Amino acid sequence: MNAYVKSVIENVKAKYKSEPEFVQTVEEVLTSVSPLVDKHPEYEEADLLNRMVTPERMISFRVVWMDDNGKYHTNNGYRCQFNGALGPYKGGIRFRADVYPGIIKFLAFEQTFKNALTGLPIGGGKGGSDFNPIGRSDAEIMRFCQAFMTALYRHIGPEIDVPAGDIGVGGREIGYMFGQYRRIKGVWENGVLTGKGLTYGGSLIRPEATGYGAMYYLNEVLKAHGEDIKGKTIAVSGYGNVAWGICKKAMHMGAKVVTISGSQGYVYDPDGISTSEEKVDYLLEMRAKGSIKDYADKFKVKFVPNSRPWGEKVDIYMPAATQNEVDLEWAKRIVDSGARYYIEVSNMPTTNEALQYLKEHNVIVAPSKAANAGGVGVSAMEMSQNAQKLVWTEEEVDSQLQRIMQNIYKISVETAEEFGLGYDLVAGANLAGFKKVAQAMLEQGVF
Repeated sequence: MNAYVKSVIENVKAKYKSEPEFVQTVEEVLTSVSPLVDKHPEYEEADLLNRMVTPERMISFRVVWMDDNGKYHTNNGYRCQFNGALGPYKGGIRFRADVYPGIIKFLAFEQTFKNALTGLPIGGGKGGSDFNPIGRSDAEIMRFCQAFMTALYRHIGPEIDVPAGDIGVGGREIGYMFGQYRRIKGVWENGVLTGKGLTYGGSLIRPEATGYGAMYYLNEVLKAHGEDIKGKTIAVSGYGNVAWGICKKAMHMGAKVVTISGSQGYVYDPDGISTSEEKVDYLLEMRAKGSIKDYADKFKVKFVPNSRPWGEKVDIYMPAATQNEVDLEWAKRIVDSGARYYIEVSNMPTTNEALQYLKEHNVIVAPSKAANAGGVGVSAMEMSQNAQKLVWTEEEVDSQLQRIMQNIYKISVETAEEFGLGYDLVAGANLAGFKKVAQAMLEQGVF
């Protein structure tokens, strides 16, 4: 490993030891890009790596809101504007009880390189709060969103920072935040948020985009290995928009998704969740109720409590729930199952140790920063539509999304080969995204 890379990793480990998610993703990315740093001594001269792992801006604020009983609550809010070398900061907002600065920082760091891979002019950012929306009324969520935006609005704008949704933040929450932004600013800047409703500047297929994009990326991987996606069985985790999008596109492409999961456990449907409109549509209804077991009860299939689907006999694994859901023990089960393909869809779903184990045992691994870039790709398209005051058809958006995912796969493969790493999609994606951001930073000078 390059000595400069090693020193930066050790510095991050010491400085951010209380933020393991951030340390993990920095170590994974910088280890991958060591061959690039070897060829560019100017990186060390400009201390580019230490700048690269330090957010340009980390904003924290309190969010005070009132529940339906008139009681006040105080939560923490965050926005990490990590790197704007390529364009306005772009990344989602997450509402979840476990949100803290380390998670926001790691997500924003990953987002920087993911956004670079799309080829679109967007930087990397992320935000959120430790507010837990589960069990809260619609009115409570509205008041929280309004309070959150009242603190955030001064830091964002169509040419500054454009947030979107993430875990716990969907179209409803985006609508409430946009309404508050418009109320405070007194202007119609509908390019300030993406994931909006279609009645006020949203893009078609945005809710499905991450899942659709992951399936398009998977299709490129399979084609490269002489295989057809039709007839393949897939284990998916989660049951939100991403899993729903995977199931919808799998149905159109002839693949069969056989698992979904939640905090209570997972469902195994041997006939396929993606084999009927009724089952796919039920995911939306089930999500509103918040119980994964409802699917098993309705369709009379197996429910496995307090477990995850890694180890079920399938062709492809697609973790699509949250970070670090696959550790070394789960990775061993995946290898033992005989599956050949592992496509990360949620952000950093795999520990570094598990990722290395999968690669050492000849499982073809696709990293989330490449495979799940479809969501931000369509978000950027929404920004373009807003700027031009246009509404593209579903076919236009879907066609551009497919092209973006094909290009991400292509550049990942080519970059890994350029550095003599063979077919390594993880290293290729890290190198390609990093190289683009690094060049922009160098050209813009040291600041």
